[in-house]
Amino acid sequence: MTAPVSPSPQQLRIQPEPVPPPEPPVEKEDPERYWLEHVYQGGARQLTVRAVIAGMLIGAVMCLSNLYVILKTGWSLGVTLTACILAFATFGMLRGVGLVRDDFTTLENNAMGSVASAAGYMTGGGNMAAVPALLMLTGALPPSGWLVAWFAAVSALGVFAAIPIKRQLINIEQLPFPTGTATAETLQALHGHDERSRGKARYLGLAGLIGAAVAVWRDAKGAWLAWNLPAKLSLPFMLGGKPAGAWTLSLDLSLLLVGAGALVSFKTGWSMLVGALLTYGVLAPEMVSRGVIPEVSYKAINAWTLWTGASLLVASGLLSFAFQWRSVAKSFQALAGLFGKKTEENRDPLADIECPPSWFPLGFLVLGPVVVGLMAYLFQIPWWAGVIALPLAVVMGVIASRVTGETDTTPTKALGPVTQLLYGGLLPGNLTANIMSANATGGVGLHSADLLTDLKSGWLLGANPRQQFVAQLFGVVAGAAVVVPAFNLLVPSADVLGTEEFPAPSSLVWAGVSKMLMSGVESLPVSARIGAVCGLTLGVALVLLDRWAPKSARPFIPSASGLGLSIVIPGASSISFFIGAAIAEVLRRRKPQLAEAAVLPVSSGFIAGESLMGIAIAMLKAFGVMPK
Repeated sequence: MTAPVSPSPQQLRIQPEPVPPPEPPVEKEDPERYWLEHVYQGGARQLTVRAVIAGMLIGAVMCLSNLYVILKTGWSLGVTLTACILAFATFGMLRGVGLVRDDFTTLENNAMGSVASAAGYMTGGGNMAAVPALLMLTGALPPSGWLVAWFAAVSALGVFAAIPIKRQLINIEQLPFPTGTATAETLQALHGHDERSRGKARYLGLAGLIGAAVAVWRDAKGAWLAWNLPAKLSLPFMLGGKPAGAWTLSLDLSLLLVGAGALVSFKTGWSMLVGALLTYGVLAPEMVSRGVIPEVSYKAINAWTLWTGASLLVASGLLSFAFQWRSVAKSFQALAGLFGKKTEENRDPLADIECPPSWFPLGFLVLGPVVVGLMAYLFQIPWWAGVIALPLAVVMGVIASRVTGETDTTPTKALGPVTQLLYGGLLPGNLTANIMSANATGGVGLHSADLLTDLKSGWLLGANPRQQFVAQLFGVVAGAAVVVPAFNLLVPSADVLGTEEFPAPSSLVWAGVSKMLMSGVESLPVSARIGAVCGLTLGVALVLLDRWAPKSARPFIPSASGLGLSIVIPGASSISFFIGAAIAEVLRRRKPQLAEAAVLPVSSGFIAGESLMGIAIAMLKAFGVMPK
């Protein structure tokens, strides 16, 4: 929910065709009492052992998939809807063969989704931007066990940060939290046992098999495989005396990237195509001819274009966030309300259902010293700077949660650089503190917003919020335990990052911001400084145009995030994103019913199948079972 300087996990969700959930009418004088009397399903099975186990397993799988995707694209993809469909299909199959007797209920699946989302989003919130950036800048990381503890503590802190604002944002104000609403609708449709539900499960399974088959055909090695599918096919033209593929303008034979493209808007897709053609087809050849870029390779080109792309992304992210000032103001009002007069618990109709307010300070009293201690021990951040990070993390969590509730976008890409700038002033020259303090605040913000998104689903379905809180903590443990060893396997050294295989664009941006804060803008080459100013100007202009241009003109204004991302990832990746977005857009316009039924499960299947098989092949090669 959370983050890289690219769109957060919450931006990459497709809402299914609305199936009205049992939302309490807003005109009721006491929405909480109305919910308790008319919506809440207190006697239904929810956080069962099988829901927890399924959530941890599916969440771990989704975490692996997201890790692979974020190293490829810089984006963490939404996992909750995919996890719910997977759980529904799995338990349906198990019941069909007699291994499970009771139906897997709607509220069990909802609780499972809380576990799975907490695990799957362990790659967001800056985790897989900060850690790779730290590796690139220092060449080393803390031991795996300590990193697991770091991720788990920061993420759990985010879960506790959501407690004091849940009732205000969800029960009282009833913010939309679009992804949470979409999840509730999807769960109702799935457990309606209609043909549409079974069709989505079939689409997901078939697409997963196809994605896995493509990964095997392309990446596996062995005598049993006569020939491999090429990774890329160069576009059929020359630039500067070299094939287009040398400039990364290729057709990437990856269904994962096509699937990811289908989950973003068509505006983002065509913006990425335009950005790739301008960057690698116009700017890069010109800079090579002038000797500014020393050679024709992705790494050399990216070392120059990074500053333009990073400036565009950071400037547009911060300005977009600034336009959410009303949400920020309300967030601070909510924070002030934490210290006001509380309703007596014996007069609270939801006292036995909601998390007690006392859990918030208790959670921070227990986990706060742990996080500060880990910051000091692992990253040499002075204890006083770590203490400052705690209230800052609460503020970030409150702001991120409200903005997510109103826009479905967790603004980690804006909040991360803010923390980097703050610690750049507090601890000048300390690269590690600059990166990992932003990781702490970003992680708290993402997991706070993620829990509230899940609690919105529960509110609509009549679930027990206290049980969902506990479910989120199970997921945090599963995600932290999986993401660290998987990262170490895929990225054995810093040399792997910033390549065409793993561009890791968000990590490059975080590392670039930290380097610039340490050494100053004057340390950059003149051409890079010009590029940074151009990127900053373009980022501001695109946000202002998208906000103030006539409504009829807005579809033709490029997406700032899509354009910025295309500048820092290989051109082939942007082309694949555009293909996926274009296919999905054509389906939505010409076959809307087919698009509603197929786009999300097929895209998710392609992504999960190829990424998981890609990780499995990497493991086989690393352990010597398969030749490299």
